[in-house]
Amino acid sequence: MYLSDMHTHSIASGHGTVCTISEMVKKAAQQKLKLLGITDHGPATMAAGTPSYFRNLSICPRKRFGVEVLYGIELNILDTEGSVDLEEDLLSRLDYAIASIHCYTYSRKSKEENTRAYLNVMKNPHVKILGHCDNPKFPADYDTIVRHAKENGVILEINEASLAPYGYRGDTRANSMEILQCCRKYELPILLSSDSHGTKHIGDFTYSADMVHQAMFPESMILNNQIPRLKVFLQTR
Repeated sequence: MYLSDMHTHSIASGHGTVCTISEMVKKAAQQKLKLLGITDHGPATMAAGTPSYFRNLSICPRKRFGVEVLYGIELNILDTEGSVDLEEDLLSRLDYAIASIHCYTYSRKSKEENTRAYLNVMKNPHVKILGHCDNPKFPADYDTIVRHAKENGVILEINEASLAPYGYRGDTRANSMEILQCCRKYELPILLSSDSHGTKHIGDFTYSADMVHQAMFPESMILNNQIPRLKVFLQTR
C-alpha cells in the first residue's frame, strides 16, 4: 500500500471530470492515503483551470478528512523551448508543478526535439515532476532526460493511467521499463502516480506497482511512502 498520490485531477481539469476537490480528498481518505496532490490541467487545456482558479488555491484548506493536501498543476509543455501555460507569479503560489506533453497542446516532433522540450522545461524551478513521458507518440531519449533530471532536482513518474487497460496512450510498457532502468542507473527516485481524473482511480497503483516489481526497482527509491522526503523535494526550488 502506498500513502501518497501526487497526480490527480478535479472538475477544474475539464475532460468531463465532475468531482470536486473535497470529493477527491474524501476518496483519498477512504484509500488510507496520508497525502494527496491536486494537479489540475493548465489553462491551455480546453475547459481546464483558469489563472484565477490557480491563484485561489493558495487559500484552500491544507487538511481535509484527515488527509494533507498539496495544490499543484499539470502544466502543458507548449514547444521545444519548454514554454508552459502558467505565468511565474502564479506558479510561485503553488506547491509544485508537473510538466507534461499532451497531443492537444504540442504537435508531434522528432525524438531529438521532444527530448529538447523536456530538457528545457526542467530549467523552470517550479517543475518538479515530468508527467507520463512514456507516451510512444512522443519518443524521447530517456537516458539524457533522466541524467538532466538528476542534475536539476526533477523526478519522473510511473503513470498508472498509461499502463492500465483503460489507458489511451498505447503500449507504454517498454518505455516505462526503460525509464526505470535509467532512474536506477543514475540513482534518481521515482513517483507512482494514478493520474486519476475524478475519484475512481485515486490511490490505485495496480499496474505501476507491478511494473516496478518486474523491474526489481528498489523500494527505497520510490517516494510515495517517504512523505517527509517527498514534501521537501517537491517544495525545494
